[in-house]
Amino acid sequence: MSATDTDKSSRDQEELGAAGSQLSTAPQEEFSAPAGLGVIGWARWFWRQLTSMRVALLLLLMLSLAAIPGSLIPQSGADLNKVDDFRKAHRTLAPIYDKLGLFHVYSSVWFSAIYILLFVSLIGCIIPRAWQFVGQLRGRPPGAPKRLNRLPAYTTWRTTEDPEKVREAALALLKKKRFRAHVAGDAVAAEKGYVRELGNLVFHIALIVLLIAFAWGQMYKSDGTKLVVEGDGFSNSILQYDDFKSGSMFQNDDLEPFSFDLTKFTGTYEVSGPNRGTPRTYQANIDYSKGAYGKEQSATIKVNSPLHIGDSKVYLVSHGYAPVVTVRDGKGKVVYHDAVPLLPLDGNVTSNGVIKVMDGYRNGQGVSEQLGFQAFFVPTFDPKSGTMLSAFPALVNPLLAVNAYHGDLGVDSGIPQSVYQLDKTHMKEFKDSKGQLLKKLLQPGDTMTLPNGAGSITFEKDIKQWAGFEIVQEPGSGWALGGAVAAIFGLAGSLFIQRRRVWVRAVRGADGVTVVEMAGLGRSESAKVPEELGDLAGTLYDQAPGAPDADDDSTESSVVPEGAEK
Repeated sequence: MSATDTDKSSRDQEELGAAGSQLSTAPQEEFSAPAGLGVIGWARWFWRQLTSMRVALLLLLMLSLAAIPGSLIPQSGADLNKVDDFRKAHRTLAPIYDKLGLFHVYSSVWFSAIYILLFVSLIGCIIPRAWQFVGQLRGRPPGAPKRLNRLPAYTTWRTTEDPEKVREAALALLKKKRFRAHVAGDAVAAEKGYVRELGNLVFHIALIVLLIAFAWGQMYKSDGTKLVVEGDGFSNSILQYDDFKSGSMFQNDDLEPFSFDLTKFTGTYEVSGPNRGTPRTYQANIDYSKGAYGKEQSATIKVNSPLHIGDSKVYLVSHGYAPVVTVRDGKGKVVYHDAVPLLPLDGNVTSNGVIKVMDGYRNGQGVSEQLGFQAFFVPTFDPKSGTMLSAFPALVNPLLAVNAYHGDLGVDSGIPQSVYQLDKTHMKEFKDSKGQLLKKLLQPGDTMTLPNGAGSITFEKDIKQWAGFEIVQEPGSGWALGGAVAAIFGLAGSLFIQRRRVWVRAVRGADGVTVVEMAGLGRSESAKVPEELGDLAGTLYDQAPGAPDADDDSTESSVVPEGAEK
């Protein structure tokens, strides 16, 4: 290569660099540490690294990796029982996990540090980019380079129109195509595709909104479950919940004040075909009121169709049966009469549970003690099957099997116990005439008599249903959704919209004929820039057609794509 060619190549690179120098608003990153600087110099260097795009992406990757243990290891904020089971099963790992905070990943110091650093990094990235972007919006596209024919996309032709009229036509055309355009000297300078950088900024701002919304939701969220039998009600108080979890900053006063009564639960099922027994509809009819003196309203809650009460959502999550039983003591006095909710064991609602008579019972000798019954219920009993498994989830042929015990239930010991389990430590079995555990299959209306005048238990014909509700309060969920949607659109804009510039130069040649040059430059290589320039050149050529006597090389009208030789 000769010295002339070398100088020419250098000038071409300078012109291309000058033409595209302002296409990017990304600040220049410096990764070399300062040499011989004091505390302030090191602080500035650290801030530049923290607010660089490379570090932001690294922190985002670290946050994703840090969240993995939270999905694999039981979390104390989600299920304490699973955490206790893990501790018992892994005596060696559990202390290590405790020291690392792996049982509460999302509130651990190291996870919070990554979270906060990412938050600061994103803000540090956005502020200078946004400021430079605003400056570019307030400015004008730069003037045309001296040699347009050195740009990747280029075309030229000669016309008899005056240069001023060609520039006016080019300015009007580019503005019509939504370019920001103005006349700079002997050329029209235009630029388009600012939405690309805007989308980039929107994407990063949306990430910040998502981070804030997730943090807010985790700190102030609440999630509780409640089993309600038909005819019973619920008031939104922590004492009313069967199970309740909340965020670290949650206060009892943050609960939305409301109450509701379950008036009726309805479940329908497929009665034939291969999907027999599959649920068709589950719905709970309730009467609810907001606040202490709110007007009572009626509503229907269905699966995946929650009831919205203020900031709370009431979901229908489970269903089962609650047979009504009556227990009498040896003198025939009713000591227990209630619907007993039983927990389903399979899809056909085969259920089991416990009946506990804790107060007011006296046996045949007049001695005060407590009763316990293990209950097993099938809504549709099939005598031909030979098993106590329900053949259908609806109430077709209900059957209740009970075993009877007497003694001390242990409820007065101060140790909490489940209402669905029977502690037999201090209980004795009722025996039948053969000396076996007293048990009986009861149809609606049947009664099992306890031996030695100890009383009886009756399976009433009234069988109620129960519904399980999950009451969720998720502040910030709307912001999180808005941030996610904005991030998607912002990312799409930054990926699919290209920032590009177009210049149109019109000057009078030595022979008096106007020479028109058009060139385009994109922020990145793309076939769309030459195509768009070709369309613009074709439209402008119709308004300023070529000179009739233009038959030399200078009158050619072609668009040279990027990377091709002209």
